[in-house]
Amino acid sequence: MEQPNLSYIHSMSGGDKAFEQKLINIIKVEFPEEKQIYFDNITAENYKLTAENVHKLKHKISILGLEKSYEIAVAFENNLLEGETTLRDEFESILTIMTNYLQQL
Repeated sequence: MEQPNLSYIHSMSGGDKAFEQKLINIIKVEFPEEKQIYFDNITAENYKLTAENVHKLKHKISILGLEKSYEIAVAFENNLLEGETTLRDEFESILTIMTNYLQQL
């Protein structure tokens, strides 16, 4: 499985370390909240809301340089809109990898 990185954040910042840190801090605050809402909705089998949660989370997936994981998130979002949970395990593995990475920053 691919690993998160800060390449995209570095390319956006133009070397502005304060901007980079601000963006990282925003992700570190928002991600756990969005992840919890995702788990609440998928547990409740509210797949339309879960798809919206995945849609929000996939932007953070992209920002952390997870290109293949982003593709999985897009497919999972579409599955959820059709009432399917195919790719759930793969998506939740991505969330775990992101959680571990953010805790190390």
